[in-house]
Amino acid sequence: MIERLNRDCFCISLDRQALAQALESELGQPGLYALIQQRNPHMFSAQPVFVAGRHIARMRAVVKAVERVASLPSFEQAVLARAPAAARHDPGNPGVFLGFDFHLEGESLHLIEINTNPGGALLSAVLARAQRACCEEMQDMVPSAESVDAFEADIMAMFLREWRQAGHTGAPRRIAIVDSEPATQYLYAEFLLFARLFERAGIETVIVDPTALRMDDSRLWHGDKAIDMVYNRLTDFALDAPAHAALRRAWSANAAVITPHPRAHALYADKRNLALLSDADSLRALGVESSISALLAAHVPQTQIVCTQNAEKLWAERRGLFFKPWAGYGSRAAYRGAKLTKGVWSGIVRGQYVAQALSPPGERNIGDANAPQPLKFDLRAYADTGHVLWFSARLYQGQTTNFRTPGGGFAPVYTEPTGQEASTTQPRPIP
Repeated sequence: MIERLNRDCFCISLDRQALAQALESELGQPGLYALIQQRNPHMFSAQPVFVAGRHIARMRAVVKAVERVASLPSFEQAVLARAPAAARHDPGNPGVFLGFDFHLEGESLHLIEINTNPGGALLSAVLARAQRACCEEMQDMVPSAESVDAFEADIMAMFLREWRQAGHTGAPRRIAIVDSEPATQYLYAEFLLFARLFERAGIETVIVDPTALRMDDSRLWHGDKAIDMVYNRLTDFALDAPAHAALRRAWSANAAVITPHPRAHALYADKRNLALLSDADSLRALGVESSISALLAAHVPQTQIVCTQNAEKLWAERRGLFFKPWAGYGSRAAYRGAKLTKGVWSGIVRGQYVAQALSPPGERNIGDANAPQPLKFDLRAYADTGHVLWFSARLYQGQTTNFRTPGGGFAPVYTEPTGQEASTTQPRPIP
């Protein structure tokens, strides 16, 4: 049934007027939706992606397994030994939620990467508020306001947990959402949503470039106001850039609670870790239970760290491989092996890359029955300490997700009711 819906359901579930109202009422900024449409016309897909309940359960199991492995002292020691110096500092707080990205095709489900600052969480929540039943088959699928409210509450609870696990009581007085030139970022609207979420909890919030911060008297400052917590959206995961010097000093001195942070990236999002997670023998050598090592080896595509010793072999096998920088993000400088030139290959060998076995994404038809247009999709599980809080999908064309495909963008995910995966019962939304 799920495959049929992905193939044959052309119903438009997104109410764009409701989406505009949801965005503008959340932020109190009339005209925001028009601005998003102008800057990001392909951010939101008009149609959902359907995923079978058994695959939802498998994704949850994989997320729990990764958390179990990452908590082992043997794994921590192995990955921190090669991590940047900043990652060896332990502030006590584990870092706010992770993004687990999966490819699903038929019965093949693979975890292709993990991210420490996954975008789209609150945008997906707003998208869920704008869904409607557009045909009889969708009557039981529209997300409830309660499920979205619960997700947003979970996000706020994560930040408060970070604050307390870093050794503080109560709540931070002031949070800085930090990224390079934030107003120019593609997901700037989400920064505004996070600011609104924090402010509703009584926490003063600023959205700033890291160069606007300074360290003084063992505190991190923005102007004349001390910053207690930083929601870090930078892609300089080790905080090594000169422009991030104040943030790096604050991190090293525990002058502010920074989340996510270099240690979380090293433990979860460094793509070299996928070489361990995909190798059952290596996991067992680290003391991982056989059931968990087998589960991960079956769901993480085989991954190798590119080096001069294996370069000749990987070049020969390149058509079945995908190459990614191990400290990269957002599919930048990533290459499908079949399209590699010798010039690009020489840069990969000299650079810091992993080679991952190809894992095809799923397909979702959009358009109409007379002229269906197949798009690819990947799935993102937003998770915290091993627990999945929310699922979202991204529809696209091309080599990787790009938010440039007409009809593509963030899409809601639906599945069957629990215990009825094999029946004809209509699917329901996944929180």
